[in-house]
Formats: sequence, C-alpha cells, structure tokens
Amino acid sequence: MQELTKAEEQIMQVLWTVEKAFVKELLAEMNEPKPAYNTVSTIIRILEKKDFVSFTAFGKTHQYYPIVSREDYKTQISKSLVSKYFDGSFENLVSFFAKKEEIDLEELDDIIKTLKK
Repeated sequence: MQELTKAEEQIMQVLWTVEKAFVKELLAEMNEPKPAYNTVSTIIRILEKKDFVSFTAFGKTHQYYPIVSREDYKTQISKSLVSKYFDGSFENLVSFFAKKEEIDLEELDDIIKTLKK
C-alpha cells in the first residue's frame, strides 16, 4: 500500500467519514480554505489509480467511496513510521514519546494495560 500525500490524505479523511460522495459533496465537507473543484477532482482520480477509492457512475458524474479502510491505512502507516524512524521497535516509539514528555504516566499505564491484553 502506498503512502498518501498530505492532500490525498485530507480527501481520504473526508471520504472515510462520509463513506461515499460526489466531488461537490467532498468539497462541502472540507475546511477553509477549500481547494478548487478541479484540484479535488484530480486528487480523487489519483486516489483511484492508487486503489484507495472506487466509484459508481451516474451518467457523466461519479460517486466515490473508499476501498481502503481508515483502519487498514492507519495500521500500514504506523508500521511504516516505526520501521523508518524507530528501528522497527514499538518500544522505541513509546520510549521516544515518554522521553519527550508527550505521554503522561496515566497514558503510559493505559498503553501497558492494553499491550498486556
């Protein structure tokens, strides 16, 4: 699975939330400043080529829907992050955030409890 660009991920976040939408509907759900209609249309076609979305045709218009779930993408990106920056070790990842004081003790306890399950 390929990693998404920031713009592609922004559109996928909207599409994962609404589940299916026409380009105009995607635009309506996006935060300001909104990209141009043609920009969203181009990015959605790129996402289609990357096998992240598919569509149902209604005449000349298309309703798009995700074929990669948010959970599957999140899993892939997490593994990639750990592999690239933390030597493949989730322990190194947690340790990094603990040292940077990005995780408080309560959150760390929750992580440990989750891992023990």
